[in-house]
Amino acid sequence: MNMSRWLDRIEQLHPKSIDMGLERVGEVAGRLGIARPARRVITVGGTNGKGSTVAFIEAIGRAAGWRVGAYTSPHLLAYNERIRIDGVDADDAMIVAAFEAIEVARGETPLTYFEYGTLAALWLFQRAHLDLAVLEVGLGGRLDATNVVDPDVAAITTVDVDHQDYLGEGREAIGHEKAGIARAWKPLVLGDDDPPSSVLRHAYSIAAKTLRIGCDFFVDLPGGASGDPEDSSAVGAGRWRWREVGHRIDLPMPGLVGQMQLRNAAVAIAAVRALDKSPPDRAVAQGIADARIRGRLQRFDRDGVEVVVDVGHNPQAAHALADWLAASPVAGRTHAVYAALVDKDVAGVVSALATSVDHWHLAGLARHAPRGVSVEDFASRLAGTAAQAGRRHDTIADALDAAVAAASPADRVLVFGSFHTAAEALTLLETAPATPSS
Repeated sequence: MNMSRWLDRIEQLHPKSIDMGLERVGEVAGRLGIARPARRVITVGGTNGKGSTVAFIEAIGRAAGWRVGAYTSPHLLAYNERIRIDGVDADDAMIVAAFEAIEVARGETPLTYFEYGTLAALWLFQRAHLDLAVLEVGLGGRLDATNVVDPDVAAITTVDVDHQDYLGEGREAIGHEKAGIARAWKPLVLGDDDPPSSVLRHAYSIAAKTLRIGCDFFVDLPGGASGDPEDSSAVGAGRWRWREVGHRIDLPMPGLVGQMQLRNAAVAIAAVRALDKSPPDRAVAQGIADARIRGRLQRFDRDGVEVVVDVGHNPQAAHALADWLAASPVAGRTHAVYAALVDKDVAGVVSALATSVDHWHLAGLARHAPRGVSVEDFASRLAGTAAQAGRRHDTIADALDAAVAAASPADRVLVFGSFHTAAEALTLLETAPATPSS
């Protein structure tokens, strides 16, 4: 079977699209002989910022001359994006070979779509003789398929409310699930200023070495002294500084746009420096500047209108978007193209962006069953919000075209709400005669 047929097949193999637990995937991993996917492993969990943090870690490792594999999800435009080896997406033949091996090994054991993909990545990584594997948690952490591997370092970017049906209600319950990627006596990097107590309790109970932003490592910006007793000099313009006790690294601004990327970059640096072999500072600087990932405040110019595409899909991500919009104002108006899945806190998202958006365009995601909804159903869930009177469109394409047509050259169009929303917008923007903006 070719790649397309394999993907159709694995989507149908398990009666549930999500069935969390390690028993099935662990059993099949054992039959496949998967032990360690690389000499060193970093697992990255969290509510937001996982993909960007993985991109920073991957770029730093490659700048250090390491052979690096990265497993991420979901993909935007092609499944191959989920598995990268030495900066290159795995090709169809590689992934099909992995699927064939898994099919033989699993016997009668049913695997979900995500479990199949995770095993494929681990199988390919183990054969690639990697110095470092970076694994992005799909959902939660404790029962996520990636947790079948024992990481040398675990990182949790942020903890906020999302996927409550699977992870529980509130930050404490969700934090407990995410903390499950930590290992006894191993470093756990935390990117939250105020991590849930459930995370700290679990780390303490297993004697994981916690490294907290704002406590054990710091981000210093231009305009003020670093605060380091060993160095009171200010950070240079257009630069920032990562520091811990006894060590600091002056850095270029990240290649990824947005204030939130400084936090993600700081977590990535703390994670790679927590390994038994740290990359040199020059590799850290190069990796921070070189890291790229699609759909994170990715900008285009379309007929003089700036179009920005972002995968943000929950209130925490929406607040980060609002911060970026405030820090990067345009002379004109901001038009939002918003489409979300049925299980998201859409009212919370709109509330976070209400004062940042002038005009709303709502779109449906009905073809992305079972979580996608029509624009009419989507609009009904926005009753009482600033977006309730927004123009309604059946598709992302219609909404994007309408928003750009309504915008003037001094305006901005923000497209966001889900990975599906971003993927459809990127397909349109990257195939149309639109010039990517810097």
